[in-house]
Amino acid sequence: MKRHGKPVTIKIKTLSGEIEYKRDYHYCRKCRQGMNPRDEELGINGLSHKMTRGLMAEVAFYGQSQPSFERARRMITKALKMEINEETIRQVTETVGEIVFNQDTERAENTLENIHTIGAGVAAMNSDNVLYIQMDGAAVNTRVQDENGSTWRENKTVMVFSDRDMIRRKDGGHIITKKEYLPLIGTSEDFKKYVLDAAVRAGYGTIGQVVVIADGASWIKTICSEIFPDAVMILDLYHLRENIYTYAKCKFPGDTAKYTAWAESAIKMVENEKADKLLELLPEGEKLPAGCVNLRHYISSNLDRITYQKFWDAGYFVGSGAIESGNKLIVQQRLKQAGMRWSVKGAQAVLSLRAKDESNLWEDYVVPAVIAA
Repeated sequence: MKRHGKPVTIKIKTLSGEIEYKRDYHYCRKCRQGMNPRDEELGINGLSHKMTRGLMAEVAFYGQSQPSFERARRMITKALKMEINEETIRQVTETVGEIVFNQDTERAENTLENIHTIGAGVAAMNSDNVLYIQMDGAAVNTRVQDENGSTWRENKTVMVFSDRDMIRRKDGGHIITKKEYLPLIGTSEDFKKYVLDAAVRAGYGTIGQVVVIADGASWIKTICSEIFPDAVMILDLYHLRENIYTYAKCKFPGDTAKYTAWAESAIKMVENEKADKLLELLPEGEKLPAGCVNLRHYISSNLDRITYQKFWDAGYFVGSGAIESGNKLIVQQRLKQAGMRWSVKGAQAVLSLRAKDESNLWEDYVVPAVIAA
């Protein structure tokens, strides 16, 4: 390996600021490969951006955490005392996000392939603890139309935590101290491996009871039947209440007193384990206006998921507010600002980074993944 040509002075951005160095280029005529020896030492080998891997991770942090790449540029200028243009921030953020997403995918595929080994060798599960799994969808506007001409794509997000990872307050509320989110813009068939992987890291296979709380979407039911067949499934109580109110407003349009009284009575029936009585009040084949929920079908198809008194007696949560809040943090606050449209790949990259940030896993996953890339 011999040095090829004269050293070239280049500028490299680092976490400590911009530096200049003379870059030697060595070329091996035998193997016909070239290298820049100090690039590896500086952590810039194989990268198209003139910045170190450590700085790339930092730039990506601002790129995903700020409302826009322009706002990220301003924050980097203020915090790091260096100028990096908006387009470079976007490219770096999406590059780092893709690295993290690929790492998540590889790990999830391995977990799914080895699903038969989950829990193997565990002498006795801790039946006193509960693993909660919550899932929800939220649309992202992209620059690609589907076969129906829509540019919106559904992002599916799973959130996992156990009752070991929370603090219960005296007022009956709680604080979740440890949780993980995993998002995917894709099909439920593809998504299930990410759900399983997140669940395993949260204790699935070693915790005795699994509780899935969701809004009743068919794709969520399918995933659970395939990978969590023994889980307790709970229909989110607040979605149920919302649908009952929607139906009541259709039944008594414009009459607030009547629809409120009917809705509250129906909710109490369900909460008091009298859903069968409510079904008797809901006629079959009822003609409903557009946008009105078919409450009879909704209730009858979820009878085993709305036994709330039994769930309360067991000490389970019955609301999916945590995942809905998570979707606001991960999706809405960054990807659904006014006028935003994304490439699917770019949106996935940013979602993967935001999930790691909101899961408090940035230093554990993102930084090592970028350094090792």
